[in-house]
Amino acid sequence: MATLIDLIRAGHKVERHRPWPRAVVDAKVWRSAAGALADGGLSLLGLWGEPSCVHMAVLDNRTSAIGVLSLDCPDHQFPSVAAHHAPALRLERTIHDLFGLVPTGTPDPRPWLDHGRWQRRFPLGERLDASTDAAPYRFLPAEGGGLHQIAVGPVHAGIIEPGHFRFTASGETVVRLEQRLGYTHKGVEGLMAGSTVEQAVRLAGRISGDSTVAYALAFAQAVEAAQRIAVPPRALLLRALMAELERLANHLGDIGAICNDASFALMQAHCAVLRESVLRAADAAFGHRLMRDLVVPGGLARDIAGDGSSAIRAALDQIRRHFPALIELYDNTASLQDRTVTTGVVTPALARQFAAGGYVGRASGRNHDARRMPGYLPYDGLRFEVPVLSDGDVNARVWIRIREVEQSLGLADQILAGLEAGPVRVSLQAATESCEGIALVEGFRGDILAWLRLSGDRIERCHLRDPSWFQWPLLEAAIEANIVADFPLCNKSFNCSYSGQDL
Repeated sequence: MATLIDLIRAGHKVERHRPWPRAVVDAKVWRSAAGALADGGLSLLGLWGEPSCVHMAVLDNRTSAIGVLSLDCPDHQFPSVAAHHAPALRLERTIHDLFGLVPTGTPDPRPWLDHGRWQRRFPLGERLDASTDAAPYRFLPAEGGGLHQIAVGPVHAGIIEPGHFRFTASGETVVRLEQRLGYTHKGVEGLMAGSTVEQAVRLAGRISGDSTVAYALAFAQAVEAAQRIAVPPRALLLRALMAELERLANHLGDIGAICNDASFALMQAHCAVLRESVLRAADAAFGHRLMRDLVVPGGLARDIAGDGSSAIRAALDQIRRHFPALIELYDNTASLQDRTVTTGVVTPALARQFAAGGYVGRASGRNHDARRMPGYLPYDGLRFEVPVLSDGDVNARVWIRIREVEQSLGLADQILAGLEAGPVRVSLQAATESCEGIALVEGFRGDILAWLRLSGDRIERCHLRDPSWFQWPLLEAAIEANIVADFPLCNKSFNCSYSGQDL
């Protein structure tokens, strides 16, 4: 079985773009990497394209090393990774839509982002046309007596983003779910190409609005890696503080929303109060409830307000006072447990295969957290645990969130206690030649990948990969053999991002 170091050594133009190496490989090595993914020796972290090149970021599961393999595609074709490793499929379909590169041997050549409205395939799909002569999208068939289909979306009754869900059911039992996404494609990566670093970081923070800190942090770390910039210690701590506040707010909101989808609205009401306390504290400390446009390459756009620490401590104290009672309420409500326990199971094997991050992966036994591996500052100097369960059901995903709330409270305390005076930003240096950077950051959903290439103060190419890319397919598996009425509960326990996945 090929290791990452074997694959890197087999390539040419081996370069170290801090903190990971990248090698240009041939088709044979590319296929070897696909085989190592299928065998479980490697995990797929990302797969993205350019007009005549594809890139693959992988994690070596034996050594925890991370690297990038690149394959030139002068004939606009590349060997399909998905032919060996299913998690690559939607990413390959996206590469084809945006760049016209053909994954040879793919098991599914259907478009992903292109909904039949694109007249021609330009790089990053920047030119659109209201063409209506495209062939209709064909959902996968399901055979058997008494089966019927239920079409849900893309427009939903609630205030949520658009996505189509095609259920095949036998009575009330779901036999197959197939998703059709791409409705929130905004061409963000195309907008980034040619933009300044300052413009691009604002776009990064808007890819998925509930993860604005995490996305801006991933982008900023990639720029800093490319330019070999050391961020001031105070800025590193404040970045981590904002990331933990973002995690707290989202987890509290999710716990309440999951319970609400099980008709237990009381939990949602109490969790919403606690979530609101976090958002108000963030506004008092950083001038924005979601802390948008604060993390920038080189540090922070502004320092914490003078009374910001006190506002955050007050919110943390409020959560500590009230959250334990909510946990007890959740755990001791039999009707609620009846809905969440053994519902929507993701097996540990699937979680490993798809390298599922965040609460989806950790609820199914995958012990991975980007704050620990590969790790980044300042988390190497902070004490925290990564909770892991193996049941893989809705209940396990709730409990992972509960434990992560507790860990974030402790992390925020440590950060506030360790804050020392100092600058919060250093200046960027315009690159005299093209340079690359890459970063992996832990958002509340899981790991966010950022890769970019700079030329001066301009972005040549930037790719940001949301954790939802590897979680949406698992939702299809989780709902099988469950009843249709449990889909909202399963879906909310995943809480995948439409916007983050549609780019």
